[in-house]
Amino acid sequence: MDIQLKRGLLDVCVLAAIRDEDSYGYQIIKDMQPYIKMSESTLYTILKRLELSEMLTVRTAEHGGRLRKYYHITEAGIRRIEEFKEDWKEILSIYRFVTKEDTNA
Repeated sequence: MDIQLKRGLLDVCVLAAIRDEDSYGYQIIKDMQPYIKMSESTLYTILKRLELSEMLTVRTAEHGGRLRKYYHITEAGIRRIEEFKEDWKEILSIYRFVTKEDTNA
């Protein structure tokens, strides 16, 4: 898969994982696991990129005597998910065009 396409898909997946409630790294990986496998190093790279692009914010809170970073989606992050949904319609249309010969066999 094209690396830029995959990168964009993973960004949206992470945003979707925190859309309904704030979450932290390990929980995000667990929530995504049934759909996609992601290493911690990949996740934290994505989280940092999303934070820098202001699609999420980060707060630190104590949990079990340790500090934990919680991630919160911003309006920009929600807009990105909505843009993805619109983009996906176009991608599906292209896919149907490319594979139309496959269905006629």
